[in-house]
Amino acid sequence: MASKRDYYEILGVDKKASEADIKAAYRKMALKWHPDRNADNKKGAEEKFKEINEAYQVLSDKQKKQSYDQFGHAAFENGGGGGAAGNPFAGGFRTGPFQWSYQSSSDGNPFEGFGGDAGFGDPFDIFEQFFGGSAGGFNRQRKPRYSLRIEFMEAVKGVEKTVVIQGKEHKIKIPAGASEGVRIQFDDFEVTIDVKPDARFTREGNDLFIEEDVPLVTAIIGGEIEVPTVNNPIKMKVKAGTQPNSLVRLRGEGVPHLRGHGKGDLYIRLKVKIPERLTGRQRELLRQFDQAS
Repeated sequence: MASKRDYYEILGVDKKASEADIKAAYRKMALKWHPDRNADNKKGAEEKFKEINEAYQVLSDKQKKQSYDQFGHAAFENGGGGGAAGNPFAGGFRTGPFQWSYQSSSDGNPFEGFGGDAGFGDPFDIFEQFFGGSAGGFNRQRKPRYSLRIEFMEAVKGVEKTVVIQGKEHKIKIPAGASEGVRIQFDDFEVTIDVKPDARFTREGNDLFIEEDVPLVTAIIGGEIEVPTVNNPIKMKVKAGTQPNSLVRLRGEGVPHLRGHGKGDLYIRLKVKIPERLTGRQRELLRQFDQAS
């Protein structure tokens, strides 16, 4: 047990992290490392995901967390506390190298509310999303699953695609705000959406992030710059004295909520552009500015 990594380090949180912080960190790490998203290093991702689940199983349970904080990994060796026969994962479900347990309490479900955007209703739908299989003894009649790759902006704005599956033509309507991994159900099969990355926009939930250059003088004295959005470019004010890497939020300029009203926000990281070459006149003016300061 001594060779195991610290559970807090695995999830990227400290010992003072709240239950909500631990849950959020687990969601982020689970989505990042599940094997289907790491096809080039699937074996390594499987081990990483197993480690992440193990850490969450302990830190999300008050009693196990208390034991771990006091005794470390030794708390779960044979004869230790934290579960049946010292096993913190007693009562879990196992499929392949992964173990998953689900509690009916909302505090025990790290994907509470996750189904609103992704279309999942119960924890075993989440499990299938990650691993392409059903959990433990909860075997279901599986439909053939197909993957449909779409452009980033098609996922944001919605699109209708015509595809041929099982020798028949089908129209697939993808709603605005669809994200990676969303499944569309048909009577005889289901389609999983695969979204291409965008050159400029990065998506986190319903929020979008971009980086935008700001001329040095504009950052100092203020002004306007043009920034892209998912629809049309807009003019945005830059306040005087803007510092490098400042983050500006434009409300409602993000991704539409898949179910419900409203949109996420657009965040612009301002990169102050320093001139690489200056004329003699420009150098002299900057010296004068420095002296005046």
